[in-house]
Amino acid sequence: MYAFTFERPTTLADAQKLAGAGGKPLAGGQTLLASMKLRLASPEQLVDLTAVRELAFVRREGNALVIGAMCKHAEVAGNAEVKASIPALADLAGQIGDRQVRNLGTMGGSVANNDPAACYPAAVLALDATVHTTKRKVAAADFFQGLFTTALEEGELITQVSYPIPKKAAYMKFRQPASRFALIGVFVAQTDQGVRVAVTGGGNGVFRHQELEQALTRSFTPEAAAGVKVSADGLSSDLHGTAAYRANLIGVMAQRAVAKALG
Repeated sequence: MYAFTFERPTTLADAQKLAGAGGKPLAGGQTLLASMKLRLASPEQLVDLTAVRELAFVRREGNALVIGAMCKHAEVAGNAEVKASIPALADLAGQIGDRQVRNLGTMGGSVANNDPAACYPAAVLALDATVHTTKRKVAAADFFQGLFTTALEEGELITQVSYPIPKKAAYMKFRQPASRFALIGVFVAQTDQGVRVAVTGGGNGVFRHQELEQALTRSFTPEAAAGVKVSADGLSSDLHGTAAYRANLIGVMAQRAVAKALG
């Protein structure tokens, strides 16, 4: 490994100061450390956030569930409040990676990294969540901006994400066997304003599927989802699956997610 300095602040104020001075935030390290080993990233200073426990919390605020950025996947999956308020979110967290990843990776790290096949962005977008940072609040629709790209500015840290509680919701994921990332993942959320459907694993980033949303708003049933022909245009095609294969998976996972949400 090349030389770098390592800082481990215990307060958000200290973490913000270090990040603002050019330090690279390190949450769970599931992506950054691998990138450093491959020499794809070479930060001169790492700012380890794991000791900033004020960012590790879950609480209910009115009709929203607020989760701190440093909550680990395993903590979200096992939290009683998450299970009671948005069980689909607990289920999603429990499907991420393997046990080691779930006990190290964090919600904030996943959202900030915006991997095109990550699970959390699908929940953030489908639930119309709000990302809170050290500088501002960002709506889900404005936060994710493409391949590994978000609205975060240099030195800006995610502090929490506020998820509105839906009437019904579910997440279904078809795993890539080796990485356990989503080859396709579909998060379906029924709200008073209609149905939102977010897809991950299909392209350069998470996106909403309007045709499925319209069909499911009219009739929240697996049959309604089955009646939507999902286009392969713009979807990824690689050694794991063609664009046409992914398009078919979106339809299948949407049907299964609706069936799951209906119980």
